[in-house]
Amino acid sequence: MAVSISSVSIVVLLLAFVYKAIIYPAFVSPLAKIPNAHWSAPISPAWILWRRFRMTNNRTIQAAHARLGPIVRLGPSEISVNCVEGGIKSVYTGGFEKHEWYPRVFGSLDTVSMFTMIGSKPHSIRKRMLSNVYSKSTLQSSPHLQKISHAVVVERLLPIIQSAASTEKPIDVHDLNMGLTMDFVSAYLLGLANGTNHLQDDEYRKHWLHLYFSRKPYEFYHQEVPNLAPRLKRLGWRVIPKHCDQANEALDAWVLNLCDKAARSLDSTDPSIEPVVYKQLKHALDKQSAKEGSKPAPLQQKNDIACEIYDQLTAGFETSAVGLTYLFWELSQHPEIQTQLRAELRTLKPPLTSPGAELPSPKAIDSLPLLEAVVTETLRLHAPIPGIQPRVTPAPSCTLAGYENIPPNTRVNAQAYSLHRNPAVYPEPEAWRPERWLKSENSVAELEERRRWFWAFGSGGRIFCAGGRGLEFGSLLTAGVMLESKLVVAAIYSNFETTIVDDTDIEAIDAYTVHPRGQRLVLKFNAVA
Repeated sequence: MAVSISSVSIVVLLLAFVYKAIIYPAFVSPLAKIPNAHWSAPISPAWILWRRFRMTNNRTIQAAHARLGPIVRLGPSEISVNCVEGGIKSVYTGGFEKHEWYPRVFGSLDTVSMFTMIGSKPHSIRKRMLSNVYSKSTLQSSPHLQKISHAVVVERLLPIIQSAASTEKPIDVHDLNMGLTMDFVSAYLLGLANGTNHLQDDEYRKHWLHLYFSRKPYEFYHQEVPNLAPRLKRLGWRVIPKHCDQANEALDAWVLNLCDKAARSLDSTDPSIEPVVYKQLKHALDKQSAKEGSKPAPLQQKNDIACEIYDQLTAGFETSAVGLTYLFWELSQHPEIQTQLRAELRTLKPPLTSPGAELPSPKAIDSLPLLEAVVTETLRLHAPIPGIQPRVTPAPSCTLAGYENIPPNTRVNAQAYSLHRNPAVYPEPEAWRPERWLKSENSVAELEERRRWFWAFGSGGRIFCAGGRGLEFGSLLTAGVMLESKLVVAAIYSNFETTIVDDTDIEAIDAYTVHPRGQRLVLKFNAVA
C-alpha cells in the first residue's frame, strides 16, 4: 500500500508539473492566444535568450512581427508589441512600470539614475528637478549653450576638419564624433571649464572609449540572466572578465572627479564656467531634503548626483555620436542631397561660412526643413537605440493589440527597430529617404501617421533617448540632442563636402544601443566655395 501511495503521489506531482509548466502556459493561459515567435516560447525563454546572447534580438523580433503581426509571444511571460494603438500608446503612455532589467545594467555607484528608476513616483520627482534646464526654449536661449557651441564646434571641431581638408587627410568621423558629443554634453552638464576636451586630446579619448566599450559585450548577463554570473563566479568561473570590473571602477572615479570639479564652480554665474545641470540637480536635492525635514547624507547625495550625471553623459555622447556617424554616411552616399542641404544652410544669418562671426540662432537652425528631414530620417533608419524597452503589465490585467486578460507582471517590450520598418507607414522602409518628412512632398495625414510611429525618442512620461538610454530624451534632452546634431551638420556641410574612403563593417550591431560593427567610418572632406 505504501508503494502504491508513493506511486500515486509521484504521478500526481508529475501531472501537476506538466500542467503548470506545459499545458497551462501553452494552452490555457490568456497568453496562449498570442502568436508564438517560436514553438518553445510558451514553455521556455531559452529560445529568445539564445538569440539575445548571440546578439540577434532586434532582427529576430522584427522577423517575428513581420510574419505574425503586431503582437508576438517571446517567452512564457514575455510579449512584444509593434503597433501604436493598443501597443506603445497603451504601454508607454498608460503608466506601465519599468522592468527591473533597467537598473541591472544602467545603475552605477550603488544607486540609480532617473532612467533606471523603476517606480513612477521617484522618477517623477527626479524628472521635475531637471525638466526646466532641458526645455527647448531654455536651450535655444541659453547663453551657456551659445558659449559651448562656439567652443566645441568652432574652436575645436572645424579646425580639425579644415586641417584634414587642406592636407587631404581622411578622418575617422565615428571616433571624432565620440569626442565631439562627449565634449558637448559634458560642458552643459558640468560647465564648459569643467567638461571634457576629448576632441583635442586624442590619446585620452581613445583610452576612455576603450574602457567604456570593453564592458559592452557582457551586458547580456546583467540584462537577462542577472543571477548566473554571480553564481558561476562563486564556483570559480568568471563569464564577465575582471577587466570589466576594473573599467567600471575607473569610470566611476572619472565621473566623481568631474563632479568634484563642477562642485567647486557652484557659485559661478559665468556661462563659461557655471555647471548648469549639476547645479540644478544639487540645489533640487538639497531643497527636497529640507522639505522632508532631513539632512542629506553627503556621500549618498554625491553618489546620486554622480550616477545621474554619468548616465546622462554616457547616453548623450554615445547615441548622438552614432546618429551623426550614420547621418554623415548617408549624406556621403547622396551628393545631390548634400548640394540641396548646403543651399538651405547658406540661407542662415549670419552664415556658418564665417565661423569667426557669431553663430546663427539655434531657433533659425532648428527651423530648416531639409535639415530636419535629414536628421529625422537618419534617426528612423539608424536609431541609436533600436532595442527593446521592457515594461511590466499592471494588475489585474490589460488588453494589448486586441488580446484581452493579459496577466499582470508580464514583460512587454516594443522596439524602434520594428516600429520604424512598417512598410504601410514607411514605404521602402530600408531606404534612406529624407523627402518622406517634407511638408512639400507629403500630405498632412501621411506626416502625422509617420510621426506617430516615429519612436527614436520613445513616447509617454518615461521616454528614453535617441539616444535614449540614460537620458529621458523625449521629455528632457530631445531638444538638446537635436540642436547639437543640427548645429554640427550645419557647420560641416556649409563649408565641406564629404566622400567615403572606408565604410567597411558600417552595418550596426544588433543590440540595445548600437554602433557600426567596425567602430569606424573614414571620410574625406573637401572645402567648398
